[in-house]
Amino acid sequence: MLITENLGKKYGDYSAVENLSLEVKEGAIFGFLGHNGAGKTTTISMLTTLILPTTGKAYIGGYDVVKDNLKVRNLIGYLPESVTLYGDLTAVENLRFFGKLSGVKNIDARIEEILELLDFTEWKNKKIKTYSKGMRQRIGIAQAILHKPQLLFLDEPTSGLDPQGTKAMRDILQKLNAEWGTTIFMNTHILSEVTKLCTDIGIISNGRLLAADSLENIEKRFPGEKSLEEIYFKIEGAKQ
Repeated sequence: MLITENLGKKYGDYSAVENLSLEVKEGAIFGFLGHNGAGKTTTISMLTTLILPTTGKAYIGGYDVVKDNLKVRNLIGYLPESVTLYGDLTAVENLRFFGKLSGVKNIDARIEEILELLDFTEWKNKKIKTYSKGMRQRIGIAQAILHKPQLLFLDEPTSGLDPQGTKAMRDILQKLNAEWGTTIFMNTHILSEVTKLCTDIGIISNGRLLAADSLENIEKRFPGEKSLEEIYFKIEGAKQ
């Protein structure tokens, strides 16, 4: 579903991401792990066509993210860390607005389908400004999947959520993956969520990819470590 080849981004002399080569298979839930400033958001910005890479290539569904950026955008959805919604509009009004901008057909039927999928119909006609952060995140997900993307990108989707909101987000992502077959690429630094949700992981530090494999294989490589947190720090420490 996603392939990068020596992908990189420089700002002057500073390399935010360097020589990133990884693959994410179709149907995976991929957790991209790293400390703040590791290069996670820069990577996701390149893959979602928001910024141009300085070096290397990336392909989504076989399409080059630079040369075929419009085709790539049709294949992907994106939930940023801070969701931008119109507070004085209801959930339905927000989704209808964004759906029309994206050219989604039969928009009202699609909105109803997605709100039912996300178990959110009870609050659909309430204004966004009355929502909790977890509720806003759920509408952000709804906006990102209005066109039923094959690949969904999320940047720190559980950041700032309480335990109930975190579990609700996890349940939604598992449901999308199981029922729609959506491939998910998730930036995060919350390792406990990765072990509960992800099938595959990548670890990035200071712009460089340190490891990428299935979660099962990563755990097998470090049989003496009791948690993903211990594995993460061992991998990161070995490369410093």
